[in-house]
Amino acid sequence: MSERKIFIVDTTLRDGEQTAGVVFANREKVRIARFLDEMGVHQIEAGVPVMGGDEKEAITAICKAGLKASIMGWNRPVQKDIEASLACGVDAVAISISTSDIHIKYKLQTTREWVLEQMVNATRFAKQEGMYISVNAEDASRTDMDFLLQFARAAREAGADRLRYCDTVGILDPFTTFERIKTIRENVDLDIEMHTHNDFGMATANALAGVKAGANHIGVTVIGLGERAGNSALEEVVMSLKHLAGVDLGFRTEMFREVAEYVSRASGRELPTWKAIVGSNMFAHESGIHADGALKNPKTYEAFQPEEVGLERQIVIGKHSGTAALKAKFAEYGIHLSEFRAQEMLAKVRSYCVSLKRPLFDKELMYIYEDYFGK
Repeated sequence: MSERKIFIVDTTLRDGEQTAGVVFANREKVRIARFLDEMGVHQIEAGVPVMGGDEKEAITAICKAGLKASIMGWNRPVQKDIEASLACGVDAVAISISTSDIHIKYKLQTTREWVLEQMVNATRFAKQEGMYISVNAEDASRTDMDFLLQFARAAREAGADRLRYCDTVGILDPFTTFERIKTIRENVDLDIEMHTHNDFGMATANALAGVKAGANHIGVTVIGLGERAGNSALEEVVMSLKHLAGVDLGFRTEMFREVAEYVSRASGRELPTWKAIVGSNMFAHESGIHADGALKNPKTYEAFQPEEVGLERQIVIGKHSGTAALKAKFAEYGIHLSEFRAQEMLAKVRSYCVSLKRPLFDKELMYIYEDYFGK
C-alpha cells in the first residue's frame, strides 16, 4: 500500500451539507475549504453548481481562493450541470448516476442502456472541456458486477479519470469490499475512489479495505458528516493510514481537533466526547489502572500522542481513579500528596462521584483537600 500514492477527496461541503438539517453559510464554506487545503486534502468537492444562487457563489469563491487542492463540482450526467460547474471555475467534475437495478427501476424508471448512454455523453462533453473527471457509480455496492464492469469500461473509454465506487446505503463489510474492488482493478485499468457510508459503522474500515485492494482515492468528510449515519471520517482515514498501514500522507494532523470543532459548530452537529481520533475523551484517563499506566508511559494506553491531533492528555479524577492519579493531579498545583493522604482522600472522592454521578472538577478536589487537611 505504501508504494502507491493515496489521494484524499473531501466532500464535507457537498455530501456533508446534504446531511438532513445542515446548511453552511457561504463564508463557512470558504473557510472550511481553506482549512481542508491547509491540512493537506488533495481534492475538495465544493458543492453542486447547478443549484445556482448562494451555492454557485460559494463554489466560485472557493475556486478563486488560490488553494493548492483541486476543486470539484458535483453533477448529474447532464450538459447544463457540467456547464454550471465550468462557469464556477472548477478543474474537476464528478458525474454521478445510479447503476444498481433497484435504482434504475424505481428511481430513474429507465434501463441500463440509458444509464450508460447518459454517462458516456456527459463524460465526453466534460473531457472536451479539459476537465478531470470522476464518474460516480451511485449504489455501486448493490450493482450487478458484470454491469458495473461494463459501466467502468465505458467511462474509461469516454475519457473518465476515475470511478467513484459508492456504497450509497452503507451495506458493505471490509471483506466484501476487498473482493469487489480487487475484481474491478483486475478487469478495468481505471483509478478507483472509495465513497463509503457508515450505516453499519464500517465506513472507514471499508474505505481502507478498498485501498488495500487497489483503490487510490478515498472520499471523506470532517467528523464523518453526511447523510444518515454519515461518511468515512477524514481524521479516521488519515490517522489509520498513518499508524495502521504505514502510509503518512503528510497531513497537518495537529489541526484535526480545531477543524472538527469548527465543522461541528457550522453544521449544528455535536462533536461527541467519544468520537474516534478527535473526541475529547480520546486522551482522558479515569480508571486507576489506566491512569497509572498512562502516567508512567502514555504508550501503555494511547495509540498516538494527543498533540498529534490537537488534543491534550487529561487525568480525570472520578469513581474509578486510584492514588497515582490523585497524586499527579495535586502535583499539577505544586502540592505533594503523600500516599497516606491520597488513600484517605480517595474514599471521599469516590463517594462524592457516586452521589454527583460524574467525575470531580479540580476546584472540588481542592475543597475536599481543604476540608481534610486545611489550606
